[in-house]
Parts: sequence; structure tokens; C-alpha cells
Amino acid sequence: MIRTENLWKKFGRFEALRGLSFDVPVGSAFALIGANGAGKTTTIKVLMNILTPSRGHATVLGVDSRRISPTELAQIGYVSENQDMPARLTVGEYLNYLRSFYRRWDKELEASILRQLRLPLDRKISDLSHGMRLKMALMCALPYRPKLLMLDEPFSGLDPLVRDEFMEGLLEQAGEMTILISSHELGEIDGVATHVAFLDEGKLLFQESMNDLTGRFREVRVTLEAEAAKPGVMPNCWMEVRTLGNLLTFVDSHYSEKDLGEQIRSRIQGVRAIDSQPMALRSIFITLARATRDSSA
Repeated sequence: MIRTENLWKKFGRFEALRGLSFDVPVGSAFALIGANGAGKTTTIKVLMNILTPSRGHATVLGVDSRRISPTELAQIGYVSENQDMPARLTVGEYLNYLRSFYRRWDKELEASILRQLRLPLDRKISDLSHGMRLKMALMCALPYRPKLLMLDEPFSGLDPLVRDEFMEGLLEQAGEMTILISSHELGEIDGVATHVAFLDEGKLLFQESMNDLTGRFREVRVTLEAEAAKPGVMPNCWMEVRTLGNLLTFVDSHYSEKDLGEQIRSRIQGVRAIDSQPMALRSIFITLARATRDSSA
């Protein structure tokens, strides 16, 4: 559905994207994650042909992003936290205006989404709250049944109730649509995304399915008979190794329940107990970001 290959984008001397390569599978909910300034919005603008890459290229719906035509744009939905909409029009007037541009506009789907999101047809867009404006942007992106939906920081500034209503409306109507979500709110995409890519300062740390990612990371806590010391030789998959009293803790980035005990006992004497716990997406990202910055320091 989307592919980028060695994508670079420079603004003067500033490198917003640095060799970005990733694939978004058809039918996936793909999360592009990173801190503010990581390059997420720049990536989406390149994919939408709002920005031209400095090097490399991207394809969207099988077409070079620099050659996207109205035909492809009619198959792409777009929702942004600061989306421009005509403030003087009411919700109903703007929907009437949009219908004329899309042959595939589904009025029954429009009515269903309106009910679900509880948007007031007679209210001017200028009078909508931030959360209601985001709902309106989603409302405008779904009735023509796009093949691809791009959401650029859709959760920014939303209170929990509005956020849940937004996601409920999206997931209810997603069907077979491919979704690309950019967000720095890591907790918001947990349980929604099927795949994830981590950006840090314009570089891709990795991309992976959520099942594989959360399955291979564990926080490990080793209790010893005596005061703990770091082993002289450790596997590369042991990250953030720390000691405190008779405890040794680390993050295992290639967790195997079968092999973990042997890995530890072959390197450490006097092991009393081993405990491993799954990690939240936020903790995984922080661990990887620290490791990347430490290696480049």
C-alpha cells in the first residue's frame, strides 16, 4: 500500500528525514511513532505530495508520491490535528459541498457516522471545539470509502472521552481500509495498531508487527544469593543492564522463555530467582531510543 525507500528530506542544512525505508501492508493499521520533531508529519506530507523528497522515493497506492493525481487522492482520506476547514460554513453545509467531489460518497455511511460521532449539522465549524473539529475531519474522510486513511497526530489535545469516541468511530467504519497513524502518544495506539515503525530524529529505528514486537521484549529481574555484579560478557540482546544490592535487571530484546534461564545461569553464579514481565510500548520505545542515542554518541 505504501513503500518508502531511502527517503531523505532536507530543509536547508536540517535533515528532517534520513534514509527512511518502510512498508505499510495492505489492510494494516500502521503506527508511525516518535517524539515531536522525529519526522512523522514530514513523512506524511511527502506521501501526500505536499513535500518533495530530497532523495529516495515513496510509492502510495502503487504510484510514485511525486506523481499522485486526483484519481489517487480520491482514494486517500486525511485527518490532521490542525486540519483546515471553512470556518464560516456549518457542518451540514460543508458536507453538502464535499459530496459533489466524490462519486463514491456513501450517504448512508455519512448518516451512520454522524449519529455515532454526534456532530451537530447546524453548527458553524468555527464554533466547534478542538475535539469536535477532529471528529469533523474524520467525518469528512470516511464517507467516500478511501482505500487508505492517513491520520496525522489525531489524538493531540483530546480528552479521554472524545479520544475514545474518535477511535470507536474510526474502528467501526474501517472495514478493509489501510490506516497510517502518526503519533507521539504511545499509549493511544497500543491495542489499535497492527504494525509499528519507530522514528527518532528522522531515522527509522525499526518496523515490526505489534505481536512480534511485544512478544520479544521483556523486563527481566534476577535475584542472586550475594551482591550482584554485571557479567563480563553479555548477549547483545541484553539492554539497560543494572545492579542494585542482590538484584540484576535488564531488558531482553529477543526473549525466549526456553533459553532465558540457561543464558543467565551460564553467565551468573548463585541465581536464586528469575522473573520476566511483558513491556508496554512506551517502555520499549524509550529503551530503543536510548540505545540508539548511546551508540551514536
